[in-house]
Formats: sequence, structure tokens, C-alpha cells
Amino acid sequence: MTSNNDILFERAQRSTPGGVNSPVRAFRSVGGTPRFISRAAGPYFWDADDRRYIDYIGSWGPAIVGHAHPAVVKAVQEAAERGLSFGAPTEGEVLMAEELCRLVPSMEQVRLVSSGTEAAMSALRLARGVTGRDLVIKFEGCYHGHADSLLVKAGSGMLTFGNPTSAGVPEDFARHTMVLDYNDAQQLEETFARVGDRVACVIVEPVAGNMNLLPATPEFLQTMRDLCTKYGALLAFDEVMSGFRVALGGAQSLYGIAPDMTVLGKVIGGGLPVAAFGASAAVMKHLAPLGGVYQAGTLSGNPVAVAAGMTTLKLVQAPGFYEALSAQTARMAAGIGDAAREAGVPFCANSVGGMFGLYFTADVPRNYAEMMKCDKAAFNAFFHAMLDAGVYLAPSAFEAGFVSAQHDDAVIDATIDAARQAFATLR
Repeated sequence: MTSNNDILFERAQRSTPGGVNSPVRAFRSVGGTPRFISRAAGPYFWDADDRRYIDYIGSWGPAIVGHAHPAVVKAVQEAAERGLSFGAPTEGEVLMAEELCRLVPSMEQVRLVSSGTEAAMSALRLARGVTGRDLVIKFEGCYHGHADSLLVKAGSGMLTFGNPTSAGVPEDFARHTMVLDYNDAQQLEETFARVGDRVACVIVEPVAGNMNLLPATPEFLQTMRDLCTKYGALLAFDEVMSGFRVALGGAQSLYGIAPDMTVLGKVIGGGLPVAAFGASAAVMKHLAPLGGVYQAGTLSGNPVAVAAGMTTLKLVQAPGFYEALSAQTARMAAGIGDAAREAGVPFCANSVGGMFGLYFTADVPRNYAEMMKCDKAAFNAFFHAMLDAGVYLAPSAFEAGFVSAQHDDAVIDATIDAARQAFATLR
């Protein structure tokens, strides 16, 4: 019997490049047919064949309170009844801005936008406008959206400028971006000694989620903070993934380091398109209409999306929410690690808050180069074994996973049992 997923995928490829509207949804790196999702509830979703999966992508992070949470759905319905979009200010935008600034004290003001890419791109433009400098430093393996100047990989040697990683990105754009190694504080110091007076901004994922889960070391982030302060550059934390995912105040609250700029997304939209970037009032005053740095968006602060995001932000502030989420995520990661050891499979796992990483290597990687040494073939086999068992992981060895508040003990136990059986097939 032909799967409805196969039928939809064949149709999709005729009208959409690669059959998907975002490359990460494709199964290119693992092989097979993407699952086309028809509905979701709590920790589960169902595909076009009505097969249920335990979901560990959670819309790539936003579904932190579980899919189709009744309070979020109700807020969206009520907002939609009042109108879908106005192109004019709303009270909801004010309330969200106030809430974000209260929960993330390093921000005094925020600008709402519609995607993480838009937020990161706008933050860097603002940093360049404020400092009057062009150079941006990013780190290999960190992803900050698909803006031209950020689709850059490391150059041919240490302390070098980047090269475009996408066709259509002019080399002239890439030359304003320098790519360094993640978690290498010494390299960062050497770079600032050479070009510190030209650096507008350093942008980093304090908990990286796009080269699997890779937390920054405290020394790395503190060195970054000290150097930016010394040389007059702005430090931007890209917390599109980690914001309200690893802790209520984001990764910056865990590390105790205040960036100059913060980029947020995913969770703050509760599943709908909301993102934001924020900083001190002294920095944000450079944005139009007050200053000369232009940024605009027709759907920025969309009332329906803001309703979903605000309701989600209220739910995650329930007493003990993050303690419970972190404990469940850690228990799952430890359980899968134990199952691998029982099977004699080289493997390790890690978690931070509601994010986790699975690595087919003996030790948790510290940077992009170490992550690339993981056994990709073993991951692919594990992915399909878990999928067959009804557990949906990210279809890539280089993506973090996400747990929701609805992943209860029974769901976690079922996941660990599935992993035990999957590892047995790899032995």
C-alpha cells in the first residue's frame, strides 16, 4: 500500500523545490520520505497516514508547553476573531515588549519582527550603525539565519575571513564576516588583538543548537564579554533557540553574562511567527523612526501571533516549570546514554534545560570540527530505527532536540525503550 506521505512528497516536489519549504524538513541527510504532519497534540504528532509519533522537534523549539495547548489555542482563536492584521500598533505589542524586557533584564527595549533570520539580520545592521564599523565575528557551526552576510563558513586558515556557503552570496558580503572556532577563547583574544578596533559586533549562540547541542564554556563567553567591552564592540547573544528554552531568562541567565544585544524567536511566538531583537535604550534609539538604522515589517507584532506568544510566556512562568522540564530532558538523555552503553555503541548525550543532543562519539563535542567527527551513518540508522518505533527525532545528526512540558514519565520511558531496541540493531 502506497503511503500518503510518499504521495504528498511526489506532489510537493513538482511545485516546491525539494518538496519542502525549509531544507531542514527534508530527509536528504538521512534518506527516505519526509513525514507530512496532519495534526498534533501534547508530545505527539500524526502523519498523513495517521501514524502517531513522539515528537522531539517541537516545531524546532516553540512547542515548549506541548502542541495545541488549550490556553494557547483559545488565545489565538479570540485574537483571530478580533482581526488578523492591522498594520497599526496594538496593545498586545506593548504588553509583549514589556514582558520580554522584564524577563530578560539586559534588554531595555525590543523591536518585534516575524522570524529569527529577520531579527539577527536587523541586530547586526543596528550594531554596525551604532559603532560605525563593518566587521562582524561569528563562530563556525553557529547559525543565525539565512541573511547574506551570515551564510559564511571559516576560511582556509586560522584568523581568516569567511567564504560564502551559499550560491548567490557575494564574496564582498562575506569579507565583512570573520569566522572563528567555537569555544576557543585564545583564538578570540588573538583576533581582537589584530582587528579589535574594526569589530562592530560578535554574535554567538551561547547554547548552540545547529551543530547539535553544544553549550559554550563560561570562559569562552566571559572572554567575549571582556573583549567587546574593551574594544567598544557590541556582544550579541543569538537566543532564538535557547531563549526561554533553557531557562526563563535564557542562556544569559544561566551564565550570568549580560550581552549588549539579544536576539529571540521560536518560544516567544508559541508556534506562530514572532521574533525580536533588543538592547539598551541607548542602542535601540538608533533604529528608525528615531535614528538612521532602517528596519520595518508589515506583519511585525502580528496580533494573532503575539497572542500565542504571550500566552506561552505566561505558561512557562508557572512555579517549577523549568525545573521539571530540565529534569525530564536530562532523564531522557541519561536513559538513552545508558541504553547505548548496554549495547556497546559509542555514544553520549547532553542536555541544557529543554534542549538535548545525541552524539555518536565517545565524548560530547566542544566545537564544529569535533561534531563533524561523529558517526553520521550510525546516527542515520538510529534515526530510522527510532522513526519506525514511533519516535520522531530531527532528521539530521547536526540538530538539537527539544522536549516539551507534556513529555511525561510514560513518554520518556517509551522513548528510552525505543532507543534500547534501536541500539540493539546497531550493535
